[in-house]
Amino acid sequence: MSDPLWIFGYGSLVWRPAFAHAERRCGFVRGFTRRFWQGSTDHRGIPSAPGRVVTLLPTSERERCWGTVYRVEPGHEREVLASLDFREQGGYQRRRVEVWHADGSIADVLVYLATPDNPNWLGDAPLPDIAAQVRRSIGPSGPNVEYLLRLADALAAMGARDQHVEALARMLRGCPPSRRADSE
Repeated sequence: MSDPLWIFGYGSLVWRPAFAHAERRCGFVRGFTRRFWQGSTDHRGIPSAPGRVVTLLPTSERERCWGTVYRVEPGHEREVLASLDFREQGGYQRRRVEVWHADGSIADVLVYLATPDNPNWLGDAPLPDIAAQVRRSIGPSGPNVEYLLRLADALAAMGARDQHVEALARMLRGCPPSRRADSE
């Protein structure tokens, strides 16, 4: 591959890329919001009791979804793509997006996202129901609650606000809901 391969992570890739990368930056995509609407039957749940993981949903251009963009180590592109295709096999598809970061933007970045037409799609639910499902789910990659809390902590460390993730993390940590999150 002649052009650098960039990958945008907004879920577990934020805190556990598990692939060779030459560069890592905080960044965001416009026009998307992150939601725990995708079922996980292969990592954070099992087929009879799926966990919930994040996907990106199209929204207005005003919205920003923060995550991490990685430049894949040159010469490792094929193995990284094979690894990510396996890791994201539970309903995710490759898409191309533009990612903005402190020094500008990168126009052609690969992202994996799930859509409602995949068999693991769970869709919207009340936040207490999502939190309860996350709390009780466990899969080969570990407890679903670990996935959510590590994502919340990683986003907080980069100064990235995500009301959906923050509200679920508060519920799972036993904290009362914030008035501000409820009113925004």
